[in-house]
Amino acid sequence: MKSYQMGADKFSITLSVVCAFHCLILPVLITLAPTLAALNLDDERFHFWMVVAVLPISVYGLTLGCKKHKRYQLLFLGFVGLSLLISALLLEDQLDVLNSSVINEKSMTLLGAIFLATGHWLNYRLCLRNDCN
Repeated sequence: MKSYQMGADKFSITLSVVCAFHCLILPVLITLAPTLAALNLDDERFHFWMVVAVLPISVYGLTLGCKKHKRYQLLFLGFVGLSLLISALLLEDQLDVLNSSVINEKSMTLLGAIFLATGHWLNYRLCLRNDCN
């Protein structure tokens, strides 16, 4: 059981990093390399499928780890991150209207990815330290 939970944490951290990379670096790469623009990676389908992939893996990894080490605040961190990712996806059109404000889709997605990755990273460290079996 340990390897599945730790694998889920590692995979979720990787997906969070990919999400952050997509939000922060991809726009710069697209402007620098016009051939990347043809790949259509800025499409909202990418965000949808990332959330679809992250949701079950994160819930699985965090709940298994928290059952073992009993630090349920990590579950809260993860769920705040997931809530921000889902909110950014669902409120995309409303947040685009506020594009000039600090709160927009990219900042919500990035903040959600940070919360989620932090929760998984701490969960992973606690499971290593406590030898969660």
